[in-house]
Amino acid sequence: MATKHLAHWATSLTPSSIPASVQLAALRSLYNYVGCAIGGSNHGTVAKAYDALSPFFGPATSTLYGRGGEHEGSKVDAQHAALLNGIASHVHDYDDTHLATIIHPTGPVASAVLAYAEYHATTTSSPVSGEETLCALTAGIEASCKIGLAVWPQHYDIGWHITSSTGSVGAAVAVGKLLKLTEDQMAHAIGIASVQVVGLREMFGSDTKSFHPGRAAQSGLLAALLAQKGYTSSPQALEAKRGWANVVAGGGTPQLDKYVGELGSKWEIEANAFKPYPCGIVCHPVIDGCIQLHHEMVAKSLKVEDVQSIEARVHPLVIELTSKRTPRDGLEGKFSVFHGGAVGLLYGKAGPAQYADNVVADLAVISLRDQIEATPDEQLAADETYLTVHFADGSKLEKHVQHAVGSLEVPMSDAQLTEKFVDQAALVLGKDGAQRASDAAWKIGQAEDIVKVLQAL
Repeated sequence: MATKHLAHWATSLTPSSIPASVQLAALRSLYNYVGCAIGGSNHGTVAKAYDALSPFFGPATSTLYGRGGEHEGSKVDAQHAALLNGIASHVHDYDDTHLATIIHPTGPVASAVLAYAEYHATTTSSPVSGEETLCALTAGIEASCKIGLAVWPQHYDIGWHITSSTGSVGAAVAVGKLLKLTEDQMAHAIGIASVQVVGLREMFGSDTKSFHPGRAAQSGLLAALLAQKGYTSSPQALEAKRGWANVVAGGGTPQLDKYVGELGSKWEIEANAFKPYPCGIVCHPVIDGCIQLHHEMVAKSLKVEDVQSIEARVHPLVIELTSKRTPRDGLEGKFSVFHGGAVGLLYGKAGPAQYADNVVADLAVISLRDQIEATPDEQLAADETYLTVHFADGSKLEKHVQHAVGSLEVPMSDAQLTEKFVDQAALVLGKDGAQRASDAAWKIGQAEDIVKVLQAL
């Protein structure tokens, strides 16, 4: 009975029962999320959603990160805050990744948890602590990743965007923790969330991709609130013959009992990785290698203008997911291994600025992009690549990336996460504001009142 087991585990989880290493992983995941939500807050995709929905906003209780305390519309109702912050957190494709499933788990869960926590504190004068917030976040991320593992890879292969199709359940579990739902209520919340399946891979490269985690956050919050008031669902919502897992598994055999049975003994949040580049994670080995080659070219006084061709041997998923040869804008550029490799080799970096629309349309980038050929190699790991750059004089440079930066083998350090946070948040808040937000976000776990931290964001 996977639904009941998940509900029991989630309602029983306490901060003291979470190992220190897991608490640290939760803090790092939340910190990274905050930076991504601020960094994406002024993106056109978020602006369009805000403008479309603003006539329907309710009482302003929950912060939209990056808009500033004095900014008009810096707070909205919790449901729309969950949606809009979820969109902002994912729009640059810079958020965390559970590498075993390619789920970006924190966006849906944190967007719902923080929106509700602020609503709760505002309407009840009863603060939610950072410790409670991280406990709820951990429960939600574990729920998302465990049910994701149960249907991986068939679920993803047939076209579901697994971040959002599991995210509504994770968000419901997390908000349910803050609501202090009973075990039965939590089971109903899981069921209500499970019917709100959202996200198709067909939408990658469009505004709707980032809508997925935002909508999952909103759906999970809704599910927990309904369950609190006695709204019912099937008590076997996940595992029933016509329940979530069997319906979305794509003809595969779900392994819910195996993975849900691991809750509390194997923590998926510790396998959560962070992106050094704001694009599809399968591109990262090529970008990493091209950045290294850029620095070698500089050291050897080799010019990009003399590059004749670039060969890349890559994992087959790179071709399947990021083979857009001629991206039309920054969103499509995130799904172009050719663009990622080109900016890495040309600029020696691949941050949000290198995925701006004008850079995607830059003639020098296009010229270099056209010289890259990517060949799938099933013998390679997902975070591995072999690169060869050929020059007009017949010389060449080679690079083997065994594990890309941001993988579990080469994880980003706290210092690198901080640099990433400040770099993207500075585009919205300015350098000083970004640094203040970073300092505040690192202290979330120690906060007695989470609202005081959120107001600094």
